[in-house]
Amino acid sequence: MTMDISTLTMLFPLLLLLCGLGVTIVIDPYLCREQRRVMLIIDVLCFGLIIQNLLEDALFVSHSGLALKNWLSAAGYSVRPVILVLYRYIIQPDGKKWPQWMLAGVNAGLYCSSPFTNLCFYIRESDYASLRGPLWFSCFVVSAILLVDLLVQTVFRFRETGRREHLIPFSVSLIIVLSVIMDFEVGMEPQPVSFLTIAVTVGSLFYYIWFHLQFVREHEHELMAEQRIQIMMTQIQPHFLFNTIATFRALCKRDPEKAAEVADKFGIYLRQNLDSLDTPGMIPFDRELEHTRLYAEIEMVRFENLRVEYDIADRAFLLPPLTVQPLVENAIRHGVRVREEGIVRVRTCRETGDHVIIIQDNGVGFDPDIVESTEGRHVGIRNVRERVESMCGGSLTIISRIGEGTVVTMRIPRKEDEYESDLCG
Repeated sequence: MTMDISTLTMLFPLLLLLCGLGVTIVIDPYLCREQRRVMLIIDVLCFGLIIQNLLEDALFVSHSGLALKNWLSAAGYSVRPVILVLYRYIIQPDGKKWPQWMLAGVNAGLYCSSPFTNLCFYIRESDYASLRGPLWFSCFVVSAILLVDLLVQTVFRFRETGRREHLIPFSVSLIIVLSVIMDFEVGMEPQPVSFLTIAVTVGSLFYYIWFHLQFVREHEHELMAEQRIQIMMTQIQPHFLFNTIATFRALCKRDPEKAAEVADKFGIYLRQNLDSLDTPGMIPFDRELEHTRLYAEIEMVRFENLRVEYDIADRAFLLPPLTVQPLVENAIRHGVRVREEGIVRVRTCRETGDHVIIIQDNGVGFDPDIVESTEGRHVGIRNVRERVESMCGGSLTIISRIGEGTVVTMRIPRKEDEYESDLCG
């Protein structure tokens, strides 16, 4: 089989694309073992379709190997629906696939029997041209059903994805439909690789890219969920629970009404922490401020030398949950409670491009570089910074001097439709 330069020019990018796709699938960390195996099978089948097209075209041109040309044509029509079924294993790993396999099996049976029955096609011996049988449309009907089913399952599985991203699978489907139309226009002209084979190959790459975007997003959501659990564990430390219970016990003897008040606040505090685990997005600042006040009031009962003050000039914005409260807790635990008069100030204001939250204390201070370490006592600050940066593009800076105190400044980017007021002085 010889190929001219135009055929090689067309084949080279296709084969390079499939080789690159195969390597990418193997090293993709977001694919599980089953997904990787299925994608590699799809990649091999696309490669096989190209070889099948080339061999079939060579036999057409040379007018040889009639039986082989029959079976090559049957194989090509049988494989295309199988690729669509395999994509269901990526979209819906645990769902039933037997209806799709039944359709693909019926289609394969019809085409594989055609060399004997002429049901779907037959090859004219005089010029080796492929002609249509009475059921020539079966592959297109089955493929259309499987393609629509795949699109429906795709949209349902990733229904939370933005509408613009859904244009990718719909565009792939449109390209496949257009390629079928173009193949019909070409008709019986010699064609080394059909437009449909090219569309399936390129579409597989686009579909993989789209899958990869979804898997990355799902992985990020899982990481955020794990991070929320980690934050929860860092916020409800055993010593805080034990010390608060000890406070209840002491107050029950000295001031029962105060003990009941603290118990109520502690119950609300715990419930709000649990609610934070179920909050995947941003929350109003007022909600975070209420949670911070509850924590601070409990601590002020335990430490009479502690005072938490608030200067709230800006409150109409959203921020990640459990961001202000961990910073206040860090200031109390590691800064001011050893002072004769420990003071923590929470201040908010609005700058031109940001909502600004400032937590300042007169505590013992610390080395800010400790926050960047994987060890140390300031894990809460690190968690807050990571979530503020990843969830809303904000920032967190720390200025601390040993023996003087600490200032933590959190900046939440403002939205374009917000008005100018309460600027930081």
